[in-house]
Amino acid sequence: MRAIQIAEFGGPEVLQPAETAEPQPADGQVLVRVEHAGVNYADTHMADNSYLVALAPTNLPMVPGSEIVGRTPDGRRVVALMSGGGYAEQAAVDPALMFDVPDEIDSLTALALMIQGSTAWVLLRKSVRMEPGESVVVHAAAGGVGSLAVQLAKAFGAGRVIATASSEEKRKLALELGADIALDSRAEDMKTALIEANEGRPVDIVLDMTGGRITDESVQALAPFGRLSFYGMASREEPSPVRPPNLVQYSTGVSGMWLAHAFAVPGLVQQAMTEMYRLVQQGTLRTINGGVYPLSEARRAHEDLRARRTTGKLALDPSR
Repeated sequence: MRAIQIAEFGGPEVLQPAETAEPQPADGQVLVRVEHAGVNYADTHMADNSYLVALAPTNLPMVPGSEIVGRTPDGRRVVALMSGGGYAEQAAVDPALMFDVPDEIDSLTALALMIQGSTAWVLLRKSVRMEPGESVVVHAAAGGVGSLAVQLAKAFGAGRVIATASSEEKRKLALELGADIALDSRAEDMKTALIEANEGRPVDIVLDMTGGRITDESVQALAPFGRLSFYGMASREEPSPVRPPNLVQYSTGVSGMWLAHAFAVPGLVQQAMTEMYRLVQQGTLRTINGGVYPLSEARRAHEDLRARRTTGKLALDPSR
């Protein structure tokens, strides 16, 4: 079958089209014919072996891709998560990580909700436990997770949503999605910028996948009992170590979130998907189609994603 294979670690250039054997489902797994494969920022880290290496070691050669939407042999339309193998015409899936897609939900919307949507939902509902009326900062607000987090924060009753993004076009999108204010993500002093954007008050919640000084300065912008949840490091720059005495001094909290752990909590992701499906059907939540690339152009998709030329959800079409 047609697939994308990585034979050595590196940048987008290591994603090479290849003919590979069809996956052989293990006991209990289901073989799904892939209609679209999702592209996530974590995939770029897997390509260069910088993604949670200690927790999720990568063995080569490998077919990347952690989410798909497609059809089971009995005709069910499903969206699924996997540890790899999604950039292909077929994929073997664990039924525990597979969710039915309602007829009213299109394939790209289902894909966007699977990882990005569930990430945003878990961050808000479980990691920071957002309460109505609180201020919420969403970094990378035009991205796959960010664009959904802005909308979910509003739907969950946030008092003020502060978005950051790297271009005027992306900031405009964040405002269209419901953010109250949008800042340049390259602000020289993010602490000051966030406090000013919150009408002179420190902020209650920060959702951060940037890393480096942005994380450091966002922690400094937290109000007493404020919470920052860290779920990625797009800058590939590590933030400063968090010192517990500083957390006590300011009564703030810093947590991390890896979506894989959400699947270990019975029913949690199903709850997220059910609520998000309902919000989509009500017109309260919409996904952003960032572009569908031919499978053969997976490298270009990664190049565009790493260069921050994209917004919303990216996908690959295995038929091309």
